[in-house]
Amino acid sequence: MANENIRNVTLKLTGINRLRRVQRLDDKDVLALSKCLRNNKSVTATGLDVRYNNITDEGVGHLADLLQENSSALQSLDLMFNNIQTDGAEVLAKSLQCNSTLLSLRLSGNKIENRGAMHLAGMLQVNNSLEELELAACDLATQSVIAFSIVLKSNKSLRSVDISRPLLFSHQEEWAVHFSEMLAVNSSLVELHLGKMGMTDTGMERLTEGLRLNHSLRYLDLRCNRVTRDGVRHLAEVLKRNPTLEIVDLSSNRIEDEGAVYLSEAITWPGCVLRELSVSSNNIRMEGLLSLAQAMKVNTSLNHIYIWGNQLEEPVCQAFRELIASGRLPADQTDVSSYEVDGHVFLAEVFHSLRRHHHRTNSSATDTSPTSRPATDLLTDHPASLDSTFPPHIQPQQLVPLQP
Repeated sequence: MANENIRNVTLKLTGINRLRRVQRLDDKDVLALSKCLRNNKSVTATGLDVRYNNITDEGVGHLADLLQENSSALQSLDLMFNNIQTDGAEVLAKSLQCNSTLLSLRLSGNKIENRGAMHLAGMLQVNNSLEELELAACDLATQSVIAFSIVLKSNKSLRSVDISRPLLFSHQEEWAVHFSEMLAVNSSLVELHLGKMGMTDTGMERLTEGLRLNHSLRYLDLRCNRVTRDGVRHLAEVLKRNPTLEIVDLSSNRIEDEGAVYLSEAITWPGCVLRELSVSSNNIRMEGLLSLAQAMKVNTSLNHIYIWGNQLEEPVCQAFRELIASGRLPADQTDVSSYEVDGHVFLAEVFHSLRRHHHRTNSSATDTSPTSRPATDLLTDHPASLDSTFPPHIQPQQLVPLQP
């Protein structure tokens, strides 16, 4: 057994641990690691998780050399929240032009800025194997956001893209027009994260024009935008007829009662396939929340709903208590739990939320974890509690922690 090769392992070397203090990696450590992975033929690493370390552009250069090796077996590389900047993104992009094994690349939280993102967009014109790309909170500008939308018109491999929280200074929402045109022709993307884009109702209207023609997207993340009831009305019309859109995140917008009523009408429509919906923190009052509760009694496919942060008056509390008690709404698939004091029913917050990763490689199955949240939000809100995982297609692999 001692001489057997170890294959398909994920090396977890994260610089954050909620239970103990961890020494963070620097560029010299990455150099040693890359040499070890190139020279040690007894271990085949298909995943490398080095989030929250002190890796700079120099360290990325060492990893790029590893990716250019013909013997490289890396399928997943997580570099979130290091100190990678524009030059590091350029080096990484060049290495991926000739790499055919990497399936997932996470760079969220690195200030690669517009020029670094442009290099990655150019890489996607050549690379036809990458399936997941995360660039949230990377200080992308309008030019690079639009560049990704143009590339996605022809790229057939990407399944999941996250460009949340760019730095957009124009109020004309040109990016929404380009993404709408992309969605109209793209047939491979199943998960799209557009959180914190500053999207208004006008942008939503433009985006839904492309969604009407799209038949592949399953997860649409629109959290933390400026969408109101008018924008949701356009989305509701799409939900009535779209045959694939199953998960929608509208948390932290401002759809209010009328927007919730529009969604409720769409949910009860025979052609709606929505299974998971988040409308938390949307200033929804009793009328809108009761309409959603009633819609769930009609549509049995919707089995995840998240409502915390709205106006939870007692009739609403009673309605959702009945849904949970009857089993119509599983307790682990919502973010509220009922309790009673002096004969009055209230709802308390439960820390459940929409799943982060929806796609799977070569499979139509979905990730069933009920508690995952976008990694950028977790770091912003509770940096010490982050314990996210690699994409679903490498979750079953053996994990080899190398931290002391």
